[in-house]
Amino acid sequence: MQRGRMKGDAKRGTTISFGSFALKALESHWITDRQIEAARQALTREMKREGNVWIRIFPDKPITAKPAEVRMGKGKGNLEFWAAVVRPGRIMFEIDGVDEKVARASLALAAGKLPIKTKFIVRRDLVTA
Repeated sequence: MQRGRMKGDAKRGTTISFGSFALKALESHWITDRQIEAARQALTREMKREGNVWIRIFPDKPITAKPAEVRMGKGKGNLEFWAAVVRPGRIMFEIDGVDEKVARASLALAAGKLPIKTKFIVRRDLVTA
């Protein structure tokens, strides 16, 4: 797969669909499979495995690289990692089944594992008593 460009905002996946709280991307970046997994582990650990977690991004882009000091030509490099293309406005993680305080803390920990700026958002029709 070619690398492409990450210009513009996300066209889909910009609204909360499953949970009550979400983590929204504010920048464009490739998020690797390891970064997604590290964020998921931090999220579920902080939530003490209560509630539900939805991961709304999937690393389906293969990123290749040629070794150092290799001459030009001779084909494409070897697979290095898988990445998800994330553009501004994309919902990356959604959670439900916990109160807002726990949700904020756990999504803040998950955001620390990611290489981009993110924003905590709450579902529009959520009523907290």
